[in-house]
Amino acid sequence: MYDKKVRRRRAAVALLVALSLLLLTAYFGESYGGALHSLQRGVLTVLAPIQDGASKALKPFRDAIGWFGDTLHAASQRDKLEKQVIQLQQQLIQAKAEAATHVDLGNLASLDQGSSLDQYQPVTARVIVRSPTVWFATLEVDKGSGDGVRLDQPVVGGLGLIGRVSAVTSNASQVTLITDHTSGVSARVLPGGDRPASALRSTTGVVRPSVGDPNDLLLEYVDPSEKVEPGDYVVTAGSSSGPLESLFPPNLPIGQVTRVGSGDADVGQNIHLSPAADLQALEFVQILTDPHPDLGARAQVGAP
Repeated sequence: MYDKKVRRRRAAVALLVALSLLLLTAYFGESYGGALHSLQRGVLTVLAPIQDGASKALKPFRDAIGWFGDTLHAASQRDKLEKQVIQLQQQLIQAKAEAATHVDLGNLASLDQGSSLDQYQPVTARVIVRSPTVWFATLEVDKGSGDGVRLDQPVVGGLGLIGRVSAVTSNASQVTLITDHTSGVSARVLPGGDRPASALRSTTGVVRPSVGDPNDLLLEYVDPSEKVEPGDYVVTAGSSSGPLESLFPPNLPIGQVTRVGSGDADVGQNIHLSPAADLQALEFVQILTDPHPDLGARAQVGAP
């Protein structure tokens, strides 16, 4: 029974193939106006409206399928681009951080060479904690007594003086900035711009913070007869002998005069200056340690 079905199927296939060959031969052998060509045109005439209607009916479904496909592809591309953006942002942040580090260290190197600090042994330290307010301006750094740091040693950063060591542990130190309300630095004024050095005599005063503004310092007790102008430079006076010996070496940049106003009789001229260092953006500082440290009072150790 099974063999008969197989033979019938094979015979039907062979018949269909033979019939197809005969029709193709006849179709290509007759003229354009022949019966088979006429039949083909008739079939196309009947089926064309049906195909057109079916195409229009199915178009929304095809469009929907295409929209979903495009949406999925766009979502995939969006996710890929978002990952690339995040990677590029991370690379940019890393590059900016490295650039800031190079700038800080480069400024410290220039300050060492330009301020004649050969008699000191600068210890480079990283800032690890910043004061959260402008009313008590301090930093904590990652170098301490084990690195030769002692109380009251000068600290520089950026392009000038930033403060002094006010507390020390074995591996960390606290730095009180020149913008702290307890700070006071004896200073002198140098002519800025094209003004000759003779434009100012030995113009000295005391630099104190302007309360509430970390970007503003005040130079007080300047002789009213001295003509201090915006653009003049202010450096440490650096007295090195006598009972009022300064904690800071001479000629360390403190800031630059921004404006000068009339003051009262007690403080003289009202001189404002911007700090030489950006105290809010320091990453590295240098502590000017003494190559021959006094093991007396300055070797006291306290907690930051």
